[in-house]
Parts: sequence; C-alpha cells; structure tokens
Amino acid sequence: MAASKVKQDMPPPGGYGPFDYKRNLPKRGLSVSLTIANLLCRTLRMLRENLEEEANIMKDVPNWKVGENVFHTGRWVTPLNDELFNLRPKEELLHKKYGFQWYV
Repeated sequence: MAASKVKQDMPPPGGYGPFDYKRNLPKRGLSVSLTIANLLCRTLRMLRENLEEEANIMKDVPNWKVGENVFHTGRWVTPLNDELFNLRPKEELLHKKYGFQWYV
C-alpha cells in the first residue's frame, strides 16, 4: 500500500501575532477612599441624629446641655457601638455586631 501524502496545517506567513498573557488588573482608583468616606459620613449622620434625639428626650431637664462632653477632656473619644446605637432599635445594634445571620 502506498502512503497517502498529508498536507499539514502551517502558521500564516510571518507567524501568529502576540497574545496577552499578563494579568488584567483594574487601575487603582478612589474605591477605598470613597468607601471610607461613606462610612464616616454615615457614622457622623448617626451621631447628629443621636444629638437631635437627646435634645428631644432631655428638653424638660433643667441645666442639661445637649452634646456636652461627659469625659471632661478636650480630646476626641471614639464612641462605642453601644453608645452609637443606644437610641436605635436593638436589631440594628445586633446587625452591626454580628452581621446578617441565618438561624436554622
């Protein structure tokens, strides 16, 4: 039997073009700074709402100054989660502490 002649596929003249094999990472942008700014704005908004609620609750108490510093210092004291959420529903504090959880 005679062997048949097979035509082999060859690359195009000049070869194939280069292919992109590097990692395609997004350019660094403002995403982290925007996220931190958003969290900061939300925290400050909650503090302002707490001051308004405190003013509403304590309006009949004589000599009460709304937002007066209770630590007797001029330095900023970061509020704890319990202090930040004390005028809000308990579910909101639990969601802040533990996140969303399914109980089966």
